[in-house]
Amino acid sequence: MSKFKKGGGKSMPAISTASLPDIVFMLLFFFMVTTVMRETTLKVEVKPPEATEVKKMEKKSLVSYIYIGSPTQSQQATFGTKARIQLNDVTFSRKEVGEIQNFINAERLSKDEDEIPYMTTSIKADTDVTMGIVTDVKTELRKVNALKINYSTKKSKETN
Repeated sequence: MSKFKKGGGKSMPAISTASLPDIVFMLLFFFMVTTVMRETTLKVEVKPPEATEVKKMEKKSLVSYIYIGSPTQSQQATFGTKARIQLNDVTFSRKEVGEIQNFINAERLSKDEDEIPYMTTSIKADTDVTMGIVTDVKTELRKVNALKINYSTKKSKETN
């Protein structure tokens, strides 16, 4: 019962802060390793269409994105309001659709030879884009034998 005396007992020792810098650096390294930086800055507006049957991509590192939409407000002074194609950080008009072949070839060169058959091209097109420009993109993808195509959508709230 001597442990539970109320007066005049030993005081609590101060908390040691010697390991605090180690903890801070461990957290810093954790966030540095797990954070993913945005790879491309969108220069076209893309409001994807809605779909009811949506499937999530498995390995996103093997996906090459092609954005199709009208230029953003800051880009409209330079490019106008017609739909444009964006590959990485470069935009092209519909007339320059042949650049897609160079883009796909560059993407293939950056991957391992074993991963090339599993590469997918994802088309992120705006809902207001005409199907003609999407067809032109698909034709260029066929020419370079990039036949695995994915259309990016957002999940519809209504399910019938």
